Amino acid sequence: MSKIKITINNREVEAYEGQTVLEAAKNNGIHIPTLCYLKDVTGTGACRVCQVEVEGAKTLCAACVYPVRDGMVIKTNSQRALDARRRVVELIVSNHSKDCLSCIRNTNCELQRLCQELGVREDAFAGEKSEPTFDTVSPGIVRNTSKCVLCGRCVETCTKVQGLGVLGYMNRGFKTKVAPIYDKSFDDVNCMQCGQCINVCPVGALHEKEEIHYVIEALNDPQKHVVVQTAPAVRGALGEEFGMPIGTRVTGKMVHALKLVGFDKVYDTNFGADLTIMEEGYEFLNRLQNQGTLPMITSCSPGWVNYVEHEYPDLLDHLSTCKSPHMMLGAMVKSVYAEAKGIDPRDIYVVSIMPCVAKKGEKQRTENKTSPYQDVDAVLTTRELAKLIKMFGINFRDLKDDDFDQDLFGEYSGAGVIFGASGGVMEAALRTVADILAYEDLSMIDYHAVRGVEGVKESTIKIGEQTLKVAVAQSMTLAKPLLDDIRNGVSPYHFIEIMGCPGGCINGGGQPYVNATIRNSGFNFKQARAKALYDEDISLPVRKSHKNSQIQNLYKNYLGEPNSEKAHHLLHTHYTKKARFK
Repeated sequence: MSKIKITINNREVEAYEGQTVLEAAKNNGIHIPTLCYLKDVTGTGACRVCQVEVEGAKTLCAACVYPVRDGMVIKTNSQRALDARRRVVELIVSNHSKDCLSCIRNTNCELQRLCQELGVREDAFAGEKSEPTFDTVSPGIVRNTSKCVLCGRCVETCTKVQGLGVLGYMNRGFKTKVAPIYDKSFDDVNCMQCGQCINVCPVGALHEKEEIHYVIEALNDPQKHVVVQTAPAVRGALGEEFGMPIGTRVTGKMVHALKLVGFDKVYDTNFGADLTIMEEGYEFLNRLQNQGTLPMITSCSPGWVNYVEHEYPDLLDHLSTCKSPHMMLGAMVKSVYAEAKGIDPRDIYVVSIMPCVAKKGEKQRTENKTSPYQDVDAVLTTRELAKLIKMFGINFRDLKDDDFDQDLFGEYSGAGVIFGASGGVMEAALRTVADILAYEDLSMIDYHAVRGVEGVKESTIKIGEQTLKVAVAQSMTLAKPLLDDIRNGVSPYHFIEIMGCPGGCINGGGQPYVNATIRNSGFNFKQARAKALYDEDISLPVRKSHKNSQIQNLYKNYLGEPNSEKAHHLLHTHYTKKARFK
């Protein structure tokens, strides 16, 4: 693109042909407020918050869609532009529920921030409001249209990122709302419960169904023995909720906080990840060596599982039958742990701290129950954990590092840690599968070809006499071509990792909000969070799942061997075709 000269606020600056006024201003350090705009997702100019004055134009122009041209003269903060922006925000607020103190997004709301920035403090247009819809039926996502600002971010994310289009606009004018078809619940349509719509919502119109109150009840029940486990991706993001830079690893502080909250045992889901690799790795080898269904596809992401049950039920045999790591660890706690500690499983309450909203529904699946009791009783998102820590008055930033409890399930490998990043499950599996196929302890364990938070990754790996072709995809728009190839019988792969969220669990629907200012800046927050996990992987003495001594003891003393009858009963599941609409 060739450079051109434009003038913004009486200052001549350079821009590139094809840029919008918003992009040109940002590149030159000039802030223009936005609400609906999200880089690479939305760009419709729908909200008009970014209006600027362009010399020669009859009306104010939306900076997010208006292209620059050579010699253009722009005023971003003229009286006319400021008044128009303020009026637009006042109109949005007039149809917005203003129970800010009780709102889940209070102090972390982009509309609230805009009101502060533009000096909107009064209800300038008080009057009738649109009739709201409050949907709490689905296991993970709550929809409250009384807070919706019709920005379209959730609509475009569901369509462009996940390729589903579950959300859309219905009705017109004052009655317009964002909803699934016919204003149905998320539970009645082909929603995968990934929560990416929550992550991009600027207000409290979409949020996770909170379970904090259930956890607090259990912690205060003298009959309950409460065990908590934390997913690998949580440690790379939790610090953001306490003002730490994105990508700060807070493993030790997180453990210390959980012990102060009062959990009886604090374990790492990484142990469950190592256990998953043992089961999944041997399942893959069995398929590979005995003409089983290939390519085998990972089953760790419940959002992805929901998707394939709705959209590609004919491919369910390709999924690994392994439960996800936190469900495996939950099953171990209510069997091995209960037996070792002499505790009735009905008195054990397992809490999973997850970066994922879909995990809330996963724990309720009847296919995942190995006893009369659920393997996992409650799932808190990373955001919910932060609220719990704050609720208990814990000064997180000043905490010293502590260690996970070490008995039974305390050891974990670097392979377990990297489960939280896209490509991590594949790399962890390859570290174990390669050793088994090569009949030796290989020193080359870093599979960089499958790493990365953008695009589809693929690699051909030569191990002994065996050549494996593998692929990694995150988000359903990237996964769909791989699935279509399998359906059409032309897939070249043996093993595929699919994660429901872009970038994997580090960008799960339950992770800390990343506001539009950061998303639009070009900063790769997903990569920063992933780096925290890979850094921990490198720092650990054991980096292969099958080298975990407690995993070895578990098989020796309880499970027998990977994929044994006992292992299948406790650690494996099955899948069911789901109707696209109820």
